Amino acid sequence: MFTRLINWIKEVWNRMINQSDVKKVLGVDISISTEMANALQLWSLMYVNQASWLSEPDIESLNLPAAIAGEISRQVTIEMSVIVSGSPRAVFINEQIQKVISSIRQQLEYGVAKGGMIIKPYISGKSIAVDFVQADQFFPINFDEDGNITACVFSDQRTMKDKYFTRLEYHQMNGDNCLIRNKAFVSSTKDNLGSEVSLETIEDWANIAEEATVTNIEKPLFAYFRFPQANNIDPTSPLGVSGYARAIDLIEQADRQWSQLLWEFDSGKRAIYVDSTAFAHDDDGKPVMPNKRLYQTIAGTSAVGEGELIHEWSPDFREENILNGLEAILRKIEFTCGLAYGTLSNPQTVDKTATELKISQQRSYATVVDTQKALQNTLDNLLYAMDVWANIGNLAPRGIYKAVYSFDDSVIVDKDTQFQQDSRLVTQGIMSKMEFRMRNFGEDEATAKKKIADAQSEQPEELFAGQSV
Repeated sequence: MFTRLINWIKEVWNRMINQSDVKKVLGVDISISTEMANALQLWSLMYVNQASWLSEPDIESLNLPAAIAGEISRQVTIEMSVIVSGSPRAVFINEQIQKVISSIRQQLEYGVAKGGMIIKPYISGKSIAVDFVQADQFFPINFDEDGNITACVFSDQRTMKDKYFTRLEYHQMNGDNCLIRNKAFVSSTKDNLGSEVSLETIEDWANIAEEATVTNIEKPLFAYFRFPQANNIDPTSPLGVSGYARAIDLIEQADRQWSQLLWEFDSGKRAIYVDSTAFAHDDDGKPVMPNKRLYQTIAGTSAVGEGELIHEWSPDFREENILNGLEAILRKIEFTCGLAYGTLSNPQTVDKTATELKISQQRSYATVVDTQKALQNTLDNLLYAMDVWANIGNLAPRGIYKAVYSFDDSVIVDKDTQFQQDSRLVTQGIMSKMEFRMRNFGEDEATAKKKIADAQSEQPEELFAGQSV
């Protein structure tokens, strides 16, 4: 089965833009192994319900890949906020980053499903827009010693009148300089670059420079999000793996078990078998049945039963055993994907001892917190790139900026318990009032200081002046 799956993946991958074409036209080697390329395509196809086993007759999908990626993304970004402050430049950057945050949950879901994504900002008029580049839409070239992508090729494909126009954008860091090159191609097929054409062929590309160098920068002008899980597909690769990469076989088993349950209900539908002579007949001699779904005709009483015209078929269902098997598979998927029991499985069937609940919640908490850290690092790099583009385009006065992140963790943390514990720490002098407000009210440092000062300036005499007891 594994060989069949690999061969199927290779056929799909061959229909994508050919890596050898990219190498030929740009003179670069793509740093992605065959194993990673095959796995990436499998994760992508599973996400859109096109896994190989779903092409088999009577196999229905539970849509688990999208559910897993969506649930991780939801828990990571629920009530997430980013506030950038510190100067007029910071105000400008804050306006740009808010547009990113408004759509970050959906884009992060794609990143979790495919193991990563890149957010690439660019100047659009007097503001900064971003491209969310999914993991199967870019080609990593080089990495630094920390596993950060330092050179990458991005593809942008448009279709016009049965022609496929592809733009390749190549970023390469050389010390503190970044070289950016753009080339456009036209082909009659989607998977080949074809022949090179002018960037002006496509209106949206007409104002893009063929080559430019950005000097005196510390990082690439894009931000890479890597799902924070060890790469067991290619341990030598710095690229990320899907949030459900370790549960592929289990997801297939769940789909098959679910399909078996559907077949159990479909095949066990109640039916009444009746001798055809029991019904009136139309002009063509066919029996007229009051309900075609319920009644089935049989010619001859011997088929129904000696001396009988009617026989009821109402088999016993085995749905309980099948459901129990499905629940066991779903719980195994939850464990493998770092989710709490009851996320995909029926929470009413999950054992709820204090120890089991604690371990289950800790597993989900670790997954969410690690992903939040990875996302925050990505957004920090995005803010840096936005700042560089603001300098290049002279979009706002230069100045410092500071980002404050807030991730609401009420899904996995008891906020009331946290509030009470932090209150005791403040009383004991272990936690400052400012830290307390920032942690429990989601305020930045400046706001917390102001709130504390306002509260301290209010004296009881002033609050109750002129009031009688």
